[in-house]
Amino acid sequence: MAWDSSRPVPLRRLVREWLIYAGIASVGFVIFYKVENREIKPSLFLGLASSGPMYILFGAVMAKFGYQRKTMKEIRANRPAPGTPRVPRTSSRSTGATVAEAAGPRPKPPPTRRTSTGPSQHRKSTKPKRR
Repeated sequence: MAWDSSRPVPLRRLVREWLIYAGIASVGFVIFYKVENREIKPSLFLGLASSGPMYILFGAVMAKFGYQRKTMKEIRANRPAPGTPRVPRTSSRSTGATVAEAAGPRPKPPPTRRTSTGPSQHRKSTKPKRR
């Protein structure tokens, strides 16, 4: 998509997402540095704080190009109801198969020389095995 300056930028969402990320990362820094008995350096948190404006700027540019991720609410709304059978992720569009055909049982593949389909068809050696 092309740049469109009239597209809205979800600043509140970007800031909220970055704050959640920064909180989780801060807790991770504290936990992992305490476990290793190392000193927690302020430069870790300065680097984390400097990532905020970069994240928001990148998200704003992507929004102007038309990129918008789905919210958790939208993802949950698109999920099928529990108990409904799942359709396999085959390329039924390219083969022209319908959903009913794709949901049917998969046929058993033909036997190959690597599958065991009964007694071995290899010739047994007449020589005794060496031990």
